[in-house]
Amino acid sequence: MHMILPAMNILAFLLFGLDKHRARNRRRRIPESALLTSAFFFGAPGAWLGMYLFRHKTKKTVFRILIPLLALIQTILLFSGMLRPVFSHFGL
Repeated sequence: MHMILPAMNILAFLLFGLDKHRARNRRRRIPESALLTSAFFFGAPGAWLGMYLFRHKTKKTVFRILIPLLALIQTILLFSGMLRPVFSHFGL
């Protein structure tokens, strides 16, 4: 668990940065569904940081509402200890 959560957040953060870079250079973009999926699987805090640091997807309502909500839920789950059974099931 100690390695998966940081890895997912770094991945989500980097995906937002990469998509912003591709958008500026008019290259093939990362699908919004992939960005949201990376946030959903315990990467929401990293995605939220990426959104605002790269100023990317901040005007899209679904991102403005869903990413902070997911970050809040994931933070509560993490600090309440409710994620331990999920990760211990997978031997993490």
